[in-house]
Amino acid sequence: MVFFSRVSSPKLCGSVVIIARKQQQCVITVGQRSISGKVMRQGLPPVQKPAPFPYKEKRYNFLRALFDPTTSRLDENSKLIVVEGPPAAGKRALAKELAEELDMAYFPSPNVADCYINKYGYDLRQVDHKLPESCKSYDENDFLKDPLRGNGSKAARFQLTKLSLRYKLHLEALAHILNTGQGVVMDRSPFSDLAYMTAMTETGVISKNVYNFYHQVRNNSLFALWRPHLVIYLDVPVDETRRRIEARNLPNEKDSMLTTPAYLQALVDSYKKDYLKDISTHAEVLVYDWSKVADPEIVVEDIERIDFDQYTVYDEKMKDWRRTNEWDWNNSRQEFTHSQHYLMAHLNVPPIQCNEILISAGDNKVRVGIMDETPGCKFAKGFNPEMGDKGILFKLS
Repeated sequence: MVFFSRVSSPKLCGSVVIIARKQQQCVITVGQRSISGKVMRQGLPPVQKPAPFPYKEKRYNFLRALFDPTTSRLDENSKLIVVEGPPAAGKRALAKELAEELDMAYFPSPNVADCYINKYGYDLRQVDHKLPESCKSYDENDFLKDPLRGNGSKAARFQLTKLSLRYKLHLEALAHILNTGQGVVMDRSPFSDLAYMTAMTETGVISKNVYNFYHQVRNNSLFALWRPHLVIYLDVPVDETRRRIEARNLPNEKDSMLTTPAYLQALVDSYKKDYLKDISTHAEVLVYDWSKVADPEIVVEDIERIDFDQYTVYDEKMKDWRRTNEWDWNNSRQEFTHSQHYLMAHLNVPPIQCNEILISAGDNKVRVGIMDETPGCKFAKGFNPEMGDKGILFKLS
């Protein structure tokens, strides 16, 4: 783990900063391949490589793999970077600026609220009054407003839905990198959800039983994902986090039990003791004191100094991004691009001993009946005549 403190005062952990910076000087060698920003690339001839493969329109199959090897598009900037930190730390702003400076794609964190808008643009929350309590919508605002709703069952299902959305976004990020060669910057990843679940358990939002079930889901699913190359953690003191939360004054956030000093402290502790410790065995980690927002250009300079190619096949670091041969790369590319539904199935762990998140058969039967009557929900998109879909009889997919 590499700590940088020059963006502001080394409040995080003074002696560790000095030691880590000495270690960093020993392993980073000038001339090795590393991520390069726009300034560093100015004046250099463009790298000749194939155009991005249109993976959302065309299928990458065996025949295409014969003439389109995956590694032909990959270069030093074909990396996955994740920006982490407590609420209101500035993760999204920094991730966007890094993506712009490093010529990477920015993948914003997904929202549960978006799931309630179907593919025809109909807001499913409009039928909440017809649904049983266990089946009513529960988005980010509801989570902040009443995390104990349904004795915490709503919050438990909400967090599992969040994990599912982040899992899918991570798969899409991997598919994007392998098909286009362009790196991806994200704010938050499914690997860091553990910190939030730990904080919620310690502050009594969810039960230990739900927490144990979450671990089952996590252990059954995250092994299929490639971990990021680089994690950037923005360290912000709890009192400063509270000040920023109050300043931005989002609905239901300021007075939520999920933004109390006790919860925020538990979150930060879990981030540092669990997540950063675990992810640093694979990824490079940069930790910044972000109590005062610094110039992103400094972060870019620090990223450019990291040598991602220094590790060998015997090292745990970057293990996920080492393949046996070209066909191993091609198979992984095909899997992350076109087999996402199979990988998502790893999240489907039966909650046999976790009754808190279960919806009764009777409630679910009512939900299915109401959804069948909701505009655009009875059949897949393109097969709903009441929504104006035509030529249904002759459609194959």
